[in-house]
Amino acid sequence: MKNTDRYTKIYSGNQVSVILLKGLLQEAAIAVIEKNEQNSGVIAGFVGGTQSTISLSVQEFDKAKAEKIVAAFKAQETK
Repeated sequence: MKNTDRYTKIYSGNQVSVILLKGLLQEAAIAVIEKNEQNSGVIAGFVGGTQSTISLSVQEFDKAKAEKIVAAFKAQETK
């Protein structure tokens, strides 16, 4: 795996927030991987977390750009 192919977690939250933020990141042409621990556990036959265990990861080279979008999103959420 190349360094540019490495992914880093940038956000963890509830399903609604993850869907909204994922859309913002994709609009900015940032590739996103969504990991849902709860759904993974249910599929495997056991409970695997809470609803807030959904995370988004982006490639290392997009991290700085993505973090700015996440910060703006969080600021908007708290208003």
